[in-house]
Amino acid sequence: MKRIYIILIAVAFFSSCAKNLGDYNTDQKNSPTATAPTLFTAALKSYSDVLTSPSVNTNVFRFYVQYWTSTEYLDEPRYNLLARPLPQAFWQAIYRDVLMDLKESKRLVAEDLFITPVLKANETAQIEIMEIMAWSSLVNTFGNVPYKQALNIANTQPQYDDAATIYADLLVRLDAALAAINTTGTGFTGGADVIYDGNMVLWKKFGNSLKLRLGLILADKDAAKAKTIIEAAAPNVFTSNADNAKFKYLSSTPNNNPVSENINAARTKRKDYVGAKAFVDRLNTLSDPRRPGFFKPVGNVYIGGDYGFTNSASNFSNISDKVIALDFEALLLDYSEVEFALAEAGARGFAVTGSPADHYNKGITASIIYWGGTDADAATYLARPDVAYLTASTTNNYKEIIGNQKWIALYNRGYDAWIEWKRLDFPKLSPPSAQTAPPGQSVPSGLQIPLRLIYPINEQTLNGANRSAAASAIGGDLITTKIFWDVN
Repeated sequence: MKRIYIILIAVAFFSSCAKNLGDYNTDQKNSPTATAPTLFTAALKSYSDVLTSPSVNTNVFRFYVQYWTSTEYLDEPRYNLLARPLPQAFWQAIYRDVLMDLKESKRLVAEDLFITPVLKANETAQIEIMEIMAWSSLVNTFGNVPYKQALNIANTQPQYDDAATIYADLLVRLDAALAAINTTGTGFTGGADVIYDGNMVLWKKFGNSLKLRLGLILADKDAAKAKTIIEAAAPNVFTSNADNAKFKYLSSTPNNNPVSENINAARTKRKDYVGAKAFVDRLNTLSDPRRPGFFKPVGNVYIGGDYGFTNSASNFSNISDKVIALDFEALLLDYSEVEFALAEAGARGFAVTGSPADHYNKGITASIIYWGGTDADAATYLARPDVAYLTASTTNNYKEIIGNQKWIALYNRGYDAWIEWKRLDFPKLSPPSAQTAPPGQSVPSGLQIPLRLIYPINEQTLNGANRSAAASAIGGDLITTKIFWDVN
């Protein structure tokens, strides 16, 4: 009886604390609505995740540039985009998880009456820079995409915009964002800005480095416009590895490095990836000092697997402990890439300070240092005739010289390496074929490395008319259709 009495008192007490039954479902500790900083952080992570993940359901670009190959599943290194919803996953991640969060974050910043004008301008500029980067990824992957009518939940069938027109608008927006930055103030802080913690000096460098990248992508299509863009950006870009735009993953889930989720034995027992022969052979030929940072040796040597064919994980070089560490960072844009871009700009005759060879050397050195090498390692490497700027190509083709080394420097950044391979046409890569097949294995004939992803199947069913018009405008919804800037 005493026990029943105690229970009845407890029930009465808790009932008196709640105005109605709905109060029991109210979270008393967490905000019921998302905040601008939270959405900004979420967008940064989503963008980093989709570019970094090696999941065959999301990101197969390490296969396309032949950094890695698979041990068993062959659809992805043989360019089958229908076996899994890969285009849909990439498309959805950028639109829904990155751009929508950034749009809402920007709205909340604009409506916030309690922050200073400087902070409002800086936070808006940070969001804009990330939006521009994400939009450029969509254009560089698919070509024409929904832009002006996108991100409107009231319009489920947005029209597609011309890719070149989108690019031009992104560059205008980027200039406006850079002009709005006040480097005497801060941006998102308190952990929300996981790249630079609100340091607007570094955000201005980041934005200008992005401008340099976007300008260079246009260089073959419109050299005059590219020249103007690049010469304006060049004095204000990254100047050391300390400036790198990096997403800092943690050792704890769910914020761990997505590569670790797919490879690290602490997170999975699968062994789906090994280094690919073309890449590992190039590293071996050059005695590249970055090999220990990239891969594990087999015995005392590095061996690449047969690209596009089945491979035993134990026979070939697995991915290094550095790359698969739970807390290994992801690079969105780095100093090495900037130096290679400046080298190319100089080789094209654009007015940038320093010679192409000097910037090329700095790009290689920065990459070697980042991956654990030393200045002495870099000096020895650069002294090789097959690496040195003036002797690395018998034809003195700057695209070949820079393209081959940029390919190495962009390791673990398969998406960015794919864009550069399409743009520079180096290194020379070949798809799996009968000529490269190991004994006892075969491959379909006529495979071609994709130049773009096809539009998601969902777009065919849910936005069919607009998707068809876009496909027609770009020359066909095919993996062989070139993005507008890819003219060589």
